[in-house]
Amino acid sequence: MRIFLILFFSTLLFFSCSKKEASVSSTPSTQEEAIKVYEEGLKSLEDGQYFYARKKFDQSESLLPQTQWAAKSALMSSYCLYSMNFYDEAILNLKRFIKTYPADTNIDYAHYLIAISYYEQILDEDKDIGPLVLSKKTIEDFLKKYPNTDYAMDLKFKLDLIINQLAAKELSIARYYIKNEKWIPAINRLKVIVEKYDKTIFIEEALFRLVEIYYRIGLDDEAKAAASMLGYNYNSSEWYERSYKILNKNYQPVKVKKENEEGSLVRRTLKKILLIDD
Repeated sequence: MRIFLILFFSTLLFFSCSKKEASVSSTPSTQEEAIKVYEEGLKSLEDGQYFYARKKFDQSESLLPQTQWAAKSALMSSYCLYSMNFYDEAILNLKRFIKTYPADTNIDYAHYLIAISYYEQILDEDKDIGPLVLSKKTIEDFLKKYPNTDYAMDLKFKLDLIINQLAAKELSIARYYIKNEKWIPAINRLKVIVEKYDKTIFIEEALFRLVEIYYRIGLDDEAKAAASMLGYNYNSSEWYERSYKILNKNYQPVKVKKENEEGSLVRRTLKKILLIDD
């Protein structure tokens, strides 16, 4: 609903201003007809009749091609497709909008709606992480282009959720390899979490599993290094305590006391995410 309101009010603002202006490339009667059809589309949209609304917006666009009215109509048509859960069709329509109306003032909204359409297609990462990866890339591309828009905060929140899901998938696979004593594949999966997803809630267990595996296969220095990283960043963690018990008695992991810190970076970041008012 919030997505609709942002676009709906901007649409009304444009409508109130544009109704007084004559289009250079169209006759008054054509413009009046386009306005009438557009209004019918808005009314249908308010009533939740997305299919009928989309037909009206497409009709309005065709009446005044290559004008601001056409751009607005095309964008509203895309929103109708999104609202009907026709995400692939919405994405295609939005990409056409971006190509046809690259200078439109709502171009950032079009990119945002594309990112959301990809995000909405994430179903079950246990079966297919393709939608997760694609959604992640689309959101990251948006944040590079439009970091200071109203839509950026919403997408940053969704990106954090996606990254956590990807980290969870890597950890799940690593656990499978550990269970079957396939140490090298397990290490590789755990390293992905440490290197790419170190700000997720799964970093602590990933470091512990590395300590566990390294110690078991005789790589004591690597085990100590992973334990030190765990102790430095998460010294109050259950996983750190378990790592400490694995190592030999002569090894004392360094506990670094940090001042004015409320938990690890992961936990502080998670608190900030939870405080976001969506």
